[in-house]
Amino acid sequence: MRLIVRTVSELCITVGAIIVLFVAYVLFWTGVRADTVMDDQIERLQEQWSKGQLRGPTAAPGASGEAASPPAPEPYRQGEPFAIMYIPRLGFTWNKPVLEGTDTGTLKKGLGHYANTTQLGQRGNFSVAGHRRTHGDPFKDFPRLRRGDAVVLTDGTTWFTYRIDKGPYRTVPTDVAVIDPVPRKSGYQRPGRYLTLTTCEPEWGHSHRLIVWARLDSTQPVEAGKPGALRR
Repeated sequence: MRLIVRTVSELCITVGAIIVLFVAYVLFWTGVRADTVMDDQIERLQEQWSKGQLRGPTAAPGASGEAASPPAPEPYRQGEPFAIMYIPRLGFTWNKPVLEGTDTGTLKKGLGHYANTTQLGQRGNFSVAGHRRTHGDPFKDFPRLRRGDAVVLTDGTTWFTYRIDKGPYRTVPTDVAVIDPVPRKSGYQRPGRYLTLTTCEPEWGHSHRLIVWARLDSTQPVEAGKPGALRR
C-alpha cells in the first residue's frame, strides 16, 4: 500500500511539474520567441525600405482632412511582411509587422492580412487578424480600443492613419461578414476605405471574436515625418 501511495504521489508531482513547465512555455517562451521574430520582420522591412525596395509609389497627402486614394501597390507575397502597424492606445512603443495571410505560421510572426480583402489604403476593407494571447500577445489589450483611436500603418512610402468608428464588437468565428467590403454591422452605409481588426475572445479562448472597424482618415508621405497620431 505504501508503495502504491508513493508511486501515485510521485506521478502527481511529475505531472504537476510538466503542467507548470508547459504553462511557463506558453506564457513566457513563446512570447519571447515571437517578440524576436516580429522584431526581425520589422528590421527586414526597414532594411528593404532603406534600399528603395518599396511595394508601390508614394501617395499624395489627403486634402482638407480627406484621405487620398493611393496608387495600388504590387500584390503582397504570402507569409511576407509589407507594413508596420502602430496603435498609440496600446502604447507608444507598440508596433507590429503586418504579413500577408492568416494561417497559423504567419500569425506566429506578426499580424496577418486577410488575403481576400483589399490592400492597404485602397477602396474596400483592409482587414487584419492577430493573436490575443500567446505568440507575443499582440492584441492582448484589444478591449481597450475606443472610438476615435488612431491605427497608423506605413508601407515605407506612405503613412496611413485610420480612425476607429466602432468596437470592440463581439461575434462568432463564422461571422465572416465582418470583413466584407462594407461590413453591415459596422454602421458604414457606402463603399469607402475601411480597416477591420479581429482577434480571439475570450482572452485565453477562441469561441468568439472581437472586432473593431475604422475608416481611412488621412495619408501623408513618409518624407513629411510621422503623422500627428504618433507624435508625443
